[in-house]
Amino acid sequence: MLAYSVFWIWLAIDPLNRRDWLLENLLVLTLLPLLLLTYRRFEFSLASYCLIGLFLMLHAFGAHYTYAEVPLGYWFQDLWGLSRNPFDRMAHFAYGALLVYPIRELLVRQTGVGGWWAYALPVCVVLAQSGFFEVLEAIVAMIVSPELGNIYLGTQGDVWDAQHDMAAALGGSVLTMCIVFALPVALKPKAHPLPQ
Repeated sequence: MLAYSVFWIWLAIDPLNRRDWLLENLLVLTLLPLLLLTYRRFEFSLASYCLIGLFLMLHAFGAHYTYAEVPLGYWFQDLWGLSRNPFDRMAHFAYGALLVYPIRELLVRQTGVGGWWAYALPVCVVLAQSGFFEVLEAIVAMIVSPELGNIYLGTQGDVWDAQHDMAAALGGSVLTMCIVFALPVALKPKAHPLPQ
């Protein structure tokens, strides 16, 4: 939390577009208090907290530059000969790849989900969240700041951007669940008995 806070403050000092930065950080201003308030009731594993932190750092980096203007994305665009900055797509892939494991841990430990459902349901949750956030982003952009719509949404002229972003998150979550499935049993969270 401390490392992320320092990183976030550093990137908050002079973002490329302050209004876009504020919109991008609505997620963070919701997620972090939720994690802090529920810590005593449900403590994630260190691996899950690290994955969440890694995604939040990636998100802070994207919010600082606006996702469509991240310099690292331009480097990949030139390297791979792409028509657009791919950082936004990479962040959506990372969303699925990094957050599906904590979602799986929550489902396994709190609901007792097991078997193949312990791998399929987290992927479904990531896809549902991804679709929900794409719709929510569009609504927020229209209501809060219509003139920032394209910057905030990061479409870069792609009319199928939302669907591609969802597919990237789906791909990341499937990849991670395949890796978790292949790992030794000792690394998989065990279901805890439900409270009486």
